Formats: sequence, C-alpha cells, structure tokens
Amino acid sequence: METLEFIIYPDGRVQETVTGIVGASCAEVTAAIEAQLGQVLSQEMTSEYFAQKVEQSAVTHTRSTVSEW
Repeated sequence: METLEFIIYPDGRVQETVTGIVGASCAEVTAAIEAQLGQVLSQEMTSEYFAQKVEQSAVTHTRSTVSEW
C-alpha cells in the first residue's frame, strides 16, 4: 500500500514521508507536491528507495509423446 504522510510544523516546515513505493519512482510521485510546497531543504532515502522490484515469470515447456503399443 502506497502512503504519503505530511507533518506540518508551526514554523511552516513540512516533513513528507513516503512508504510502500519501491525504487526511485517515489521521487516521481512526490515531485509535483514538492514543487507546490516550496524549497526542499533535505532528503533522506529509505531502504525502500534502494530496493529493486522483483518480477517473476514462468515458462512451461510441455512435450507430448504418443506410443504405439
């Protein structure tokens, strides 16, 4: 589940936390929001940022043989 959490401090700072998005695509998700919020002072990448998506594929080979008994 993808989650964006925002904490707005009394001095106007906004802390944004993204969870549930694997890889660098979280930057794409948050870019428009960050552009509207103002200057980004710092970024801290989580382990999810450095993780890689795992894709599995299955190939099945079947062989039919007919015996003439």
